[in-house]
Amino acid sequence: MKPRPALSLPEVEAIARQAHATQKDKAGRPYTEHLQAVANGVHSRGGSPEQIAAAWLHDAVEDHALTEQWLQDAPLTPRTKDIVRALTKRAGESPEAYATRILETPGALLVKEADLAHNANPARLAELDGPTRTRLTAKYANMRALLGVEPPN
Repeated sequence: MKPRPALSLPEVEAIARQAHATQKDKAGRPYTEHLQAVANGVHSRGGSPEQIAAAWLHDAVEDHALTEQWLQDAPLTPRTKDIVRALTKRAGESPEAYATRILETPGALLVKEADLAHNANPARLAELDGPTRTRLTAKYANMRALLGVEPPN
């Protein structure tokens, strides 16, 4: 029996949209808007289909929208799975350890760069209350520094 082919990008998008359908971001907007923005950001940065698939799924395990078992069993390429795992923060993990894992995983940095670019978008941050905006701005700047990623223009 030969293995199933990897899910297509439209299939991955549909799974991610369904998995995150009830979630909202910190500003109360549908979380799927963030996933779309990250996938678009990876595409515009020249990312591969595997990286775009990982962009759609980058928060799925961390947010408990999908399980690690689902990821393990899913018909995705090993590279896509590795990127999703690299981008999944672990309980109690330091930002330095998280950044190191991203830097050590081929293809993960581009997806994280697109994620940070959307998270730190001034228009998006402007929708948050002052203390949350200040905290997240510092958090994203720290992660960009750890990863060696330039701030967005």
